[in-house]
Amino acid sequence: MSSRTPGPGDRPAGPGRTRIAALDVVRGFALCGILLANVKPIAHVGDALAPAAPVPEGDTAVWPGLFVDQRFFPIFSLLFGVGFSLLLESAAVRAARPRLVLARRLLALLAIGLVHFLLLWRGDILTAYAVVGLLVLLPSTWLPRWAVACLAAVLLAASLLASGGWHTLVPGLFLLGSALTRYGVIDRVERSARGPAVLGLVLAAGAVPALWWQSGLNLHDPGFSLAFSTAGLLVAGVYVCVLLVLMRTPLRPALRAVFEPLGRMALTNYLTATVLVLAAARVVGGVPDRWSEATVVTIAGVILAVQWLWSVLWLRRHRQGPVEWLWRWATWAGRPPLRRAA
Repeated sequence: MSSRTPGPGDRPAGPGRTRIAALDVVRGFALCGILLANVKPIAHVGDALAPAAPVPEGDTAVWPGLFVDQRFFPIFSLLFGVGFSLLLESAAVRAARPRLVLARRLLALLAIGLVHFLLLWRGDILTAYAVVGLLVLLPSTWLPRWAVACLAAVLLAASLLASGGWHTLVPGLFLLGSALTRYGVIDRVERSARGPAVLGLVLAAGAVPALWWQSGLNLHDPGFSLAFSTAGLLVAGVYVCVLLVLMRTPLRPALRAVFEPLGRMALTNYLTATVLVLAAARVVGGVPDRWSEATVVTIAGVILAVQWLWSVLWLRRHRQGPVEWLWRWATWAGRPPLRRAA
C-alpha cells in the first residue's frame, strides 16, 4: 500500500506500508477499557446514556471515574482519524476518486451504527463517528496538514473551555489523528521508545494535578466537566505512551498476543459486546447501578476472554473480522477475499 496523492506540505510518498502492530495493540487495549466503562450503561436497555458517563455519586468506587471513564474513547477516536488518513493513502493509489471511497466507508459505518443504535443500545458511538467523519474528516482532506493540526488544537481547546461532553471532543481527536498520520508520526511510532517516553512523562506531569483537581470536585460542581475531560485526555495520552514504550521491550510478544487479536477485530468486538453485556445483565439481574465494581470487572473480563478466543480462532482462517469484512466490501464497492489462502 503506497501513499495517496499528497496535499500541500504533506510528507513524500513512501514505497509501501505494512500493518503497524502497535496500532492494533493500542486499539485492542482501548477496546478493553471501553467495555469496562460501558458495562453499566449498556445494561440500561433503552436508556439514552453516553458511552462513558461519569460515575454517579454514592457508595461506588472512585477508581473508575479517575482511570476508566472517558479515558479510552479518546484513544479510539484518535485511532479513527489515523485509520481514515491511512485508508486515504491506499485509496489514492487504488481508486480514481479516493474521497468517494472514504465517503462510502463513512456512510456504511453510519448504517452499521444506526442498526446498533435502534436495535440494541442508544449509547452507540458509531453514528457520531460517521457523522463527524463526513462533516469534519472528509472535508479536511483538502486542507494542508498544518491547517489540520491547527484546527485539531483549536477544536480540542474550545471543547474543553466550553466544558463539553465526550461528543464535542471527537472532531478535534479525529483531526489530531489525521495530522499525526500526515506528518509521518504514525510511520515512525515503532522505531524508537524515546519519543513516547518523553511525551508520556510530560502528559503524566499534567495528568497528576488534573486527577487531583477532578477528585476534589463532585458531579454537580461547575468545574467538574472541565476537570473530568482534561484528566481524561491526559490519562489517555499516558496510556498510549506507556504501551508504545512497552512495545519496545521484551513484553512486546505478550502485548501482541493479548491485545492485537482484539484490536484487529475491534468493530466486530465492539458490536458483539453489546449483545454479550445484555445477556450477562439477564443472568446477573438486579439494578445495574447497584452492581459492585467487582461484578462489572468480572462481566467485562469474561466477555473479553470470550472475544479474545473468538478473535484468535477466527483470524487463523480469515483475513479480518466479519463486520470489518462487510465494511470493507461497502468501502471498495467490491467483495474482498475473506478466508486466508491455504
